[in-house]
Amino acid sequence: MIRHSKIQKLILSLYKEFLRAGKEKPGFLPRIQDEFRTNAKIPKTDVMHIEYLIRRGQRQLEQLKDVNTKQLGAFVKDSRSNK
Repeated sequence: MIRHSKIQKLILSLYKEFLRAGKEKPGFLPRIQDEFRTNAKIPKTDVMHIEYLIRRGQRQLEQLKDVNTKQLGAFVKDSRSNK
């Protein structure tokens, strides 16, 4: 059996909570899964970045659990803003 570190257990727990919360809201699960897959590529040695993402994820989870949340926002770089 694989033994996980404390931070790995925290991330897995956060992921499970996101999946539970996202199940109630249409269109959230693919975005949640994609975000975790993308961040899974971060090297284990980049602890500061990982801890930052965990804190950010915990805040986003609280927003997702809010009954008034109906959709996810996204920041998109506008090509016109460089002019």
